[in-house]
Amino acid sequence: MKLGHLLEKHEKSVVQKWCDVVIDTYPPDTARFLKSQADPFANPVGSTTLKNLQSLLEGIQRGLDRETAVSLLDPIIRIRAVQKFTPSQAIGFILSLKTIIRTECSGAMDSPEILKEMAVLDSQIDDLCLVGFDVYMTCKETIYKIKANEQRNRVFSAFERAGLVTDDPGSDPNSGSSNLNS
Repeated sequence: MKLGHLLEKHEKSVVQKWCDVVIDTYPPDTARFLKSQADPFANPVGSTTLKNLQSLLEGIQRGLDRETAVSLLDPIIRIRAVQKFTPSQAIGFILSLKTIIRTECSGAMDSPEILKEMAVLDSQIDDLCLVGFDVYMTCKETIYKIKANEQRNRVFSAFERAGLVTDDPGSDPNSGSSNLNS
């Protein structure tokens, strides 16, 4: 039996355990809610996570291009980037797929052919993790840019209220070309 057939046979349990790994990184009350609420409108995080993990596993089996991997990882990791997970906490769930597959398919992992296929799959999962890290960093950069712009605009507004800034008719507060009164 080939690894692809094993994964198809155990797909539902692999995806469910993978989803549980992601959900278990949340605080206990949140994790309990995410696991118990099946309605996608009441639980968009759980629904999105489960759906995208299912698609990721299917994609890994068929061969997943970078663009598709980014589109599937982005909704999961974006949520985690906003929620103050460390990088390893935010993307570590990707690597847990290796252990889950080995555990779920343990009875059939004795064939040299399957072990070779598993080594290839491990490499694909490692690559997926690197893509996940890129997604996480892009999200964090966006968050920091938004915070920096917000802070800059706050300071500019405070200077403006204090009369420390003169408005040039052609100046834009976001361009940084306003004149400070001395």
